[in-house]
Amino acid sequence: MRNWAVVIVIVIVGCSSMVWGQGIQDIVFYDAFESGDTSGWWAPARVGKTGQKTCYDQAGTVIDCVGTGQDGDIQPGVEWPEPRFVDNADGTVTDMLTGLVWLKDASCANLAGTDTQGRAEWATALSAAQALASGTCSLTDSSVAGDWRLPSVNELQSLVDYEYHDPALSNAAGTAQWTEGDVFAGVQSNDYWPSSSTAGYPSYAWIVNLFDGYVDSYDKAFTSYVWPVRGGQ
Repeated sequence: MRNWAVVIVIVIVGCSSMVWGQGIQDIVFYDAFESGDTSGWWAPARVGKTGQKTCYDQAGTVIDCVGTGQDGDIQPGVEWPEPRFVDNADGTVTDMLTGLVWLKDASCANLAGTDTQGRAEWATALSAAQALASGTCSLTDSSVAGDWRLPSVNELQSLVDYEYHDPALSNAAGTAQWTEGDVFAGVQSNDYWPSSSTAGYPSYAWIVNLFDGYVDSYDKAFTSYVWPVRGGQ
């Protein structure tokens, strides 16, 4: 007797999608899913575009993207909203793609325990983010300690625009490279700590480098930049 895998069926009805399968009784409407109301529902996580639109050959020379199968050719993923980032005029910036709210100052040196450049060891970075509150780092959002946290490695990497380097970040509109004061301030083309440890070497944590978006792991005793976030939980 054959063991059949669960069959997933997707039906498009107008602007909404319904997803169900054998053993899955709840139906997902994507319009409600996007609003954040997912209680009791199952839905696939959808991945945003990387931002990359340029294609290269093996030697690194820019080539025509058509037919290459590269990211810049296919540009898979959820389309970026316009604008991508919104300045809330209270020291915070909302990412309209993920719904995450970021500290506007990406290298605030007034976080508890950080050095004069806004860097800290991993454990200090965690506590510094959690201690952040309105009145620090130009925040006027009425937030209190415990509202903020260090982002996960996936959340931090979601900021990266792979079309650019130094830094790999887009402007507010999502149409060009970030420049100082375009929504964010103090973005460093350097390593940033997420809250995620590495399973293979738990004395190490992941880092995301905003020079070109690469992800690596460092000893938790090293110092890296701290960029707090809230929401998205």
